[in-house]
Amino acid sequence: MTHIACRNEAGEPVDWFIVYKLPMYQIGEVSSGVEYMYLDSSTGSSWMKSPFMVNTSEGAIGRTLDQLYLGRAYQSNSSVYALYNDAPPDIDYIKGFGHTKGVLLLDGSQGFWLSHSVPHFPSFPELGYHYPSSGKVNGQTALCVTYNYEQFLLIAQQLLYLYPRLYNCSVPAPFLPDLAPLAQMCKGSKRPLVSNKNMKNLRSAQGEKFVSFVKSEYFVDDIYAGWVAQVLGTDLLVETWQITKHELPSNCSLSKHAMNIKRVRLPGPVLFQSHWDHSKWCVSWAFQDQWTCLGDLNREKAQAWRGGGLVCSRNPIIYKAFRQTVAWYIGC
Repeated sequence: MTHIACRNEAGEPVDWFIVYKLPMYQIGEVSSGVEYMYLDSSTGSSWMKSPFMVNTSEGAIGRTLDQLYLGRAYQSNSSVYALYNDAPPDIDYIKGFGHTKGVLLLDGSQGFWLSHSVPHFPSFPELGYHYPSSGKVNGQTALCVTYNYEQFLLIAQQLLYLYPRLYNCSVPAPFLPDLAPLAQMCKGSKRPLVSNKNMKNLRSAQGEKFVSFVKSEYFVDDIYAGWVAQVLGTDLLVETWQITKHELPSNCSLSKHAMNIKRVRLPGPVLFQSHWDHSKWCVSWAFQDQWTCLGDLNREKAQAWRGGGLVCSRNPIIYKAFRQTVAWYIGC
């Protein structure tokens, strides 16, 4: 029996993978906007340039989502799925939801959580895989992790804080006792929270440790400087999409700092400015700390009032790959 899982570039199940979609506008070059770098435990600590384009279903994201699309899991009573995006495909934008984007697909054994930064993605299940043309211009990131079923009970609790805009989802009756919070969110309800933020330790299907940080709209602060850097006990170099005149400067006012990355270098060589990069990630400044986080929120003033989160790891492969991409940052 083939279980639901993240799928690599060959369509084989993997414990986790990360995709870095390259921006169209790079220093000295204009690209297609659909090329991407790929990373998992088998690629070592360096990025692999994918032979596929992100707007086809041949690569890792497409092969992973095809379990929902071609596998028709969306029509099954033996699997749960949820698509969420504060800017859904082909639906008017509405304020009030968390600034968060992702996909859950699982059965009674295991599944995957794909978190990403692409507006208007992914498409509705019955339409099949489609990458939006609006997602070509800026850089984007996606993190997929395979988890055992029990971990999704914790993930569903984290989603309560994110308050995602669930634009398509299904929680069949057999799953309701365990995943009632997700089912209620699918119906549009907003449950009361016991705090304004939450942190949970997660463990992948193969035992890889991840830490999920989530904040609600009621935690009015920059998630990087105001919370995550202080909990992890490390200075962070942060890459996010910053809107001119609304961006937050590098923050060194607390014991642990959050410093803005301004230029990114990927193998190729690929070099681009952060204002063409819609991804959201950070790494510990100190090499010995080894922290890498991928998430939802920009270091931008208005996003202090938005729900969102980060998934963090101390995996040395992930850390080295991201830390080496920091070409220039604004220190304190």
